[in-house]
Amino acid sequence: MRVAIVWGSTTGNTQVAADQLHKELGDLITTHCHVDSLPIGEMMTYDVVLAGVSTWDIGELQYDWEVRAEEMAEQDWTGKRIGFFGCGDGIGYHDTFVDAFGILWEQVGPRGAGLIGKWPVDGYDYSDSRALCDGGKSFLGLPIDIENQADLTDDRIKRWAEQIRRELRDTPSEVAKSS
Repeated sequence: MRVAIVWGSTTGNTQVAADQLHKELGDLITTHCHVDSLPIGEMMTYDVVLAGVSTWDIGELQYDWEVRAEEMAEQDWTGKRIGFFGCGDGIGYHDTFVDAFGILWEQVGPRGAGLIGKWPVDGYDYSDSRALCDGGKSFLGLPIDIENQADLTDDRIKRWAEQIRRELRDTPSEVAKSS
């Protein structure tokens, strides 16, 4: 199984999270790189893409992902899985918290992608998000709130990495769909 961690980062926080995730998942990761370093054709050769994408301004994609998101929407994602992790500010941008996950999912979900790494909403302060699934009980991936909950980041990344390992082991050929 080929697994890529692909990230974009303006302040470096999502890159730090990607590096930590790579350390936790080391033996499973085929590629760990900035989104600009992985052309869409090459991205589509991976079975699993763990996308490090943060939300900027008022519910927008971090700019490194803008072009790639358009390209991702043009691909057939059948048989591929995607997982999301990235930064958001649950207090300052409480009504667009980690919207970037939802923006990317809206591009690839309808194109056949399976979702990996849903994360419970418990323990986060926010009022709304495009990244909600399972009737609002889960996020599409792992939110990292450096602004308000930095002390929880390392543990959350470690637990999410363990979850990803389990999901890859338990459903290697299944593609789980999100609601």
